[in-house]
Amino acid sequence: MAVTSYGVNDALAVKLWQREMAHEVRKGIEWASLIGTTSNAIVQQKTQLKDVGDQVTFGLRTHLVGAGKTEAETLEGNEESLTTYSDAVLVNELDHAVRVKGKDTVDAQRVPFDLREEARMALTDWFAERGSLWFFAQMSGYTGLSMTYRGVSTTMSAKYRGNNTITAPSTNRKLFANSLTTDQAVNADSTATFNLNLIDKAREKAMIANPRLRPIRIDGGEYYVVYLHPIQVYDMRTTTSDGQWFDIQRAAMQGGEDRDSNPIFSGALGVYNQCILRQSEDVCPGVHSTTSAEQTSVRRALFLGAQAGCFAQSSRYSKNSPYKWVEKLFNYEKELGISVQSLQGLKKTIFNSEDFGVITISTYAAAHT
Repeated sequence: MAVTSYGVNDALAVKLWQREMAHEVRKGIEWASLIGTTSNAIVQQKTQLKDVGDQVTFGLRTHLVGAGKTEAETLEGNEESLTTYSDAVLVNELDHAVRVKGKDTVDAQRVPFDLREEARMALTDWFAERGSLWFFAQMSGYTGLSMTYRGVSTTMSAKYRGNNTITAPSTNRKLFANSLTTDQAVNADSTATFNLNLIDKAREKAMIANPRLRPIRIDGGEYYVVYLHPIQVYDMRTTTSDGQWFDIQRAAMQGGEDRDSNPIFSGALGVYNQCILRQSEDVCPGVHSTTSAEQTSVRRALFLGAQAGCFAQSSRYSKNSPYKWVEKLFNYEKELGISVQSLQGLKKTIFNSEDFGVITISTYAAAHT
């Protein structure tokens, strides 16, 4: 019986791996649902990079403020000019590789799984995790020199910053629990925990800001997105004073809402004040305002509006995937090296020296025992 197989760097295999890689990485990124190609997305993906160029410059139009004209008033000669700003997202290489034993070695014989497939999945997980770090570091303005990321101390070089410079939150785009003014002050105040009042304050700040943080439109409604660390979620859910999460959920239950569909029981965070609440373990810690040291008992929740970030990938390698898959044999085919290469970048959007679509909310967030 003939069996079809694909050898190392077979053209069909490479296309298959690249296509699957792009799909699996996107699926593994928690914030992938925020990516879109229009200005109605939290993270707008720019697709102009195809063959040449290492950056995409994009513009933002501010709202018109003129009074307009009415009956018997002259419109011609009284037009309002457009006010626009520009920003740019850089792309650079982000590559990684693994090496495993060849298929005909005793090492491959000893294990009940395919080492080549395990390498593919490991690289997929790596790119998804790196994408998550890029997003939260950029959006939170994490300017520390190092960060403890998933238990590992990480030096925040460009490879961990979305291949773009990270800018600290702008003056009018940050909030602190207990009306404090720095992350180090929050780090020293164990009562400065997360509660729903901070979302109300952030939404107020977003709506009266100039330029206003624009919400995204979903099925006719307007929403912001809020990301919380699991510790902040715990603090929010266990606050029992009037008007807090437990009180709101209890009222919903008494109103006849089905227990199984209620977010507090299903595990979903739900919607509060037209804000979609999500959680991620990768929400970043705080940063000391003078020493840039990591503030480990602080987390910067993210209040996000439209076009908060910009993401770019080059399709230079393949029109179906932003990734290049290369396999190479070593040591007389006893070892197999697998490399995945990409050209991409991500950054927070900044216009006229102000963060355009994100407000950070710093709260005390030490693990509960």
